[in-house]
Amino acid sequence: MITSDSALAFDRLLPIVVLISAAILDFAIGDPWGCPHPVQMMGWIIQRYTKGALRWWNEPWQLRIAGIHLTIALVCSVSLGSWLLFYGLDRWAWPISLGVEVVLLASCFAGRSLRDATVDVLKPLAKADLTVARSRLRRYVGRDTDTLAEQDILRALLETVAENTTDGVMAPLFYALVGLAIPGIGPVPMALFYKAVSTLDSMIGYRTAPYTDLGWFSARLDDALTWLPCRLMVLTVGLLSGKLKSVWVIGWRDARKDPSPNSGWSECAYAAILGVQLGGQNWYRGVAKLKPLLGNPLQRITAKHIEVAIRLTRNCFLLWLGLAVAFTWLTLPTPGSLG
Repeated sequence: MITSDSALAFDRLLPIVVLISAAILDFAIGDPWGCPHPVQMMGWIIQRYTKGALRWWNEPWQLRIAGIHLTIALVCSVSLGSWLLFYGLDRWAWPISLGVEVVLLASCFAGRSLRDATVDVLKPLAKADLTVARSRLRRYVGRDTDTLAEQDILRALLETVAENTTDGVMAPLFYALVGLAIPGIGPVPMALFYKAVSTLDSMIGYRTAPYTDLGWFSARLDDALTWLPCRLMVLTVGLLSGKLKSVWVIGWRDARKDPSPNSGWSECAYAAILGVQLGGQNWYRGVAKLKPLLGNPLQRITAKHIEVAIRLTRNCFLLWLGLAVAFTWLTLPTPGSLG
């Protein structure tokens, strides 16, 4: 006979099982090339909507309203739609629901993809094949890569790791944990909620035309949603590295120079821990853009620094996950606690 205590414990444990399984799945296979991905679907919707909006509206206020509508519609469709899907499946076929939740949540984490991207570029770089390294780097960054020197390639990689540790790894986990803490919600709808906003920001959240007004709302929303997980990530990697004081000093000094309220802190944290300097001149479609210098140039960036950064990202993820598991386990109802 299943007691009320046992049923409640099962309901509490199931979401954490989903979370652990998704983390394992992401670590094992990541996002295989050619497999359908929720971000692809979101990207298709954003692209189609954007083309129509830019064709039909020209006034800044019209494009801002269109951007707000797109953001709210996509975010609500993804998060509420996933919640309704699992609400129905849980009652009719919970093992299927469990499997779908694991796959969708794993798709929100980019830990394996981030690691694979760095390896993809570092392999030819280790053989001094700059041509191949530049070509592969182009898959992961928006800057021009055709003439980058070795140090510029390594800097681009380290900046990518620092930024995506927050946007692609820790912030989705943070919102999955928020969903875990809210009864009846679960980790997947909240993780997809953040992923939708992040995808909007990456596609239309630019300060340059034609997205200045259309992407204004999604960019501000992404900044707001990422603010807290970014600071918690910075605190965590500072503690894990034993260099929290250095992270705080350099972050407080340099992070405000970056136009993004979050990327500056992420990059400062890794620059401080590794003793390197990030930022400098980048080229985008032939146009030079000078990013603020973050950190102190105590060392030249090497492949070893990239590997340490990836390891820090992984350890930060595992620490947050471990704390969530421990908290859930410690707060499970004990036999007879419900009377």
